[in-house]
Amino acid sequence: MTQQEFPLSLITALRAATRVVVLTGAGVSAESGIPTFRDKQTGLWENFDAAELATRYAFDRDPAFVWGWYEWRRAAVQKAQPNPAHLAIATMETRVPQFTLITQNVDDLHERAGSRNILHLHGEISRPYCEGCRQSHVFPRATPKIALGGEERIEPPRCQSCGARIRPGVVWFGEALPDGAWASARESARQCDVFFCIGTSSLVQPAASLTDLAIDAGATTIQVNPDSTDIDDLVTFSLRGPAGTVLPQLVAETWNIPQ
Repeated sequence: MTQQEFPLSLITALRAATRVVVLTGAGVSAESGIPTFRDKQTGLWENFDAAELATRYAFDRDPAFVWGWYEWRRAAVQKAQPNPAHLAIATMETRVPQFTLITQNVDDLHERAGSRNILHLHGEISRPYCEGCRQSHVFPRATPKIALGGEERIEPPRCQSCGARIRPGVVWFGEALPDGAWASARESARQCDVFFCIGTSSLVQPAASLTDLAIDAGATTIQVNPDSTDIDDLVTFSLRGPAGTVLPQLVAETWNIPQ
């Protein structure tokens, strides 16, 4: 693993920060093997566009097909493990007085890595809910058969309380973000000393606007991404590389933690 060199001004700003916000995108989960919406689908799903399946229209048109696809994704999440980026973010939380983690990812890898103060902007795949009474439901682990893509159609279950259909607990394209989480995310971005955007293209709105809020508020902004993005020249520091490589080194150097 190549040791990255960080500017002294970055280390100094991070050590002095009392309010840190981290925004994570699909790139962080991808390093744990969870496919992004831009990746080619596999198995029975390879002829379908993920973005077209993640809509209210698709669910109403063919609920069994969409529910089956989400069960396949849920099984993939359950099989995945937190990577060094997740663990480094969880460690950072223990070193900062006020820390907020905002994620666009619907998996629970941040939770399993030890992070606690988390805002899920796009929902949680492990928490489907009733379309009628909005009650959350918890289901058993998805079967290995589904995990291998061997099941195409699964009828959505019904709510035991009101009998309405249960839907995936995610925010679909065209739907609004959860009001509470979005309001808290915006306030955190406005009030922080340091703002990270990690593993995100910074193109998906409205989440991408959080970086703009932090920049406008005068925060030190740090991008971590293996690829160039449209905000390379807008953030204070742009660190090029996989999050699972860059973040552990940055956290270790900032707080003198042996690697």
